[in-house]
Amino acid sequence: MWKEIADQISQVTGETFEINQRQSVGGGCINQGYALVGKTNKYFVKLNSASQVYMFEAEALGLKQMVATQTIRIPKPICYGTAVDCSYIVLEWLDLGGGNSTESWVKMGHQLAAMHQAAPPQPPNLQPPNLQPDNLQPPNLQPPNLQPPNLQPPNLQPLAEMGKFGWNQNNTIGSTPQVNQWMSDWVEFFVDYRLGYQFQLARRRSGHFPKQDQLLAVVPKLLDHQPQPSLVHGDLWGGNAAITMAGEPVIFDPATYVGDREVDIAMTELFGGFPAAFYRGYNEVWPLEQGYKRRKKLYNLYHILNHFNLFGSGYESQANRMIDQILKD
Repeated sequence: MWKEIADQISQVTGETFEINQRQSVGGGCINQGYALVGKTNKYFVKLNSASQVYMFEAEALGLKQMVATQTIRIPKPICYGTAVDCSYIVLEWLDLGGGNSTESWVKMGHQLAAMHQAAPPQPPNLQPPNLQPDNLQPPNLQPPNLQPPNLQPPNLQPLAEMGKFGWNQNNTIGSTPQVNQWMSDWVEFFVDYRLGYQFQLARRRSGHFPKQDQLLAVVPKLLDHQPQPSLVHGDLWGGNAAITMAGEPVIFDPATYVGDREVDIAMTELFGGFPAAFYRGYNEVWPLEQGYKRRKKLYNLYHILNHFNLFGSGYESQANRMIDQILKD
């Protein structure tokens, strides 16, 4: 398997790569992670079962689109595919652990705001997905070789000509399917393909959310701020952001789509929060709109419902408390 991966790296980069050393490193709770060290190059590789290659295909596309904005450091995707009984994705290696200097986190805020301001991709003529969980099938993939040099922006156009929310394909949030469909109405998109779909999955796990319908009915009122479409990371908690040893902010492991930029900011506050310098930096470039604190609870409910679907009943009561708070506000 490892020779197949090394051969694919060689083919894509045009430079012979032989593995001199393989080190197990953190890959999160979903994937296995490895550092592959060659004579002159080093790469980060994530492994999963062969059936999960669609997850890496979507991750590679999301990373490529974020790289194309030329705003914030993103690990460049090198290649992905299957080898023996595993799927894999190869990324450039970044030396993380550069500390928590105020300057670096202000820069993180500046650069994320710039990514949110960049015109997002908007491919036309996509068919709506089937929202039934049993029918959410990964696409039939023939993984292409991703060429890391000279990444071309994916058909970026002026926002005024687009105005769509969604994404190129279905992807995942953690290991949960994340359904995407291009829509002009952000409220409809968030109700149908974010909260509504998570509630569908939760029913399959015997989740009990008695005020679900009340909540969904008030979403149009809560999300009446008419956000512009932004390319968002989609899963931006503290574990998916870091500072390199050179002091450069970097974000990774995305669940990319085109949505309201506030979904990213909201999630940074969900599990402990980012340093205050980050929020100061973000607001210096693009201040958050009035009503963000109210919307934040609704956006973070999506992630708590997803945690219920991933990890079980421990998150059910938290989700119901959040629903009560949202309805009370």
